Amino acid sequence: MILTMAQSSAEQDRTNLKAKKFLVWLFIVSSFILFAGLTSGFIVYTAGNPNRGIKTLLPHVFIYSTAVIILSSVTMHMAYLSGKRLKFKQEKIYLILTMALGILFFILQLQAWKTFVDQGVYFINNNASQSFLYVFTGFHLVHIFAGLMMVLGALLGNIRNIAQVRNMFRLETTSIFWHFIDILWIYLYVFLLLNQ
Repeated sequence: MILTMAQSSAEQDRTNLKAKKFLVWLFIVSSFILFAGLTSGFIVYTAGNPNRGIKTLLPHVFIYSTAVIILSSVTMHMAYLSGKRLKFKQEKIYLILTMALGILFFILQLQAWKTFVDQGVYFINNNASQSFLYVFTGFHLVHIFAGLMMVLGALLGNIRNIAQVRNMFRLETTSIFWHFIDILWIYLYVFLLLNQ
């Protein structure tokens, strides 16, 4: 009877985790739609009118932030693999590295905003294309913040030595989301490079 209750509880946990994983995928899809809409809006606004272009060079700090976020994706993947192999100390180290790189990315993006301001590119101005720079990077920073909270949750799970099923669930969902925001940034950066 006790064994049956434990099996029932384990099955219920798996069902609950699948539902939560579906919510993460739903959030990713809705975020993709949001950014597709924003970039489409930018394209429609600038459509063939050279006076509506960004009319500024992208800050060099975007190159560094791109390298940082790609590296953070590598460390997140290594954390996932470490958790899968039951190497919890390595998992913890890679999660800390991912978090540090995510924070560094956040700081570099704020530095990019400072560069925009120094160039006379403000959020509120007569050129909506320049405002889009802040909208794209701002919404992406919101996603970075959410990703950092997920990494923190996975790290706390590691520190508290939670059950391996839950540990892997946290690592998997965090990894999926973190790789998404990495790919999203690369998409935005290339899009902005092509439209500067």
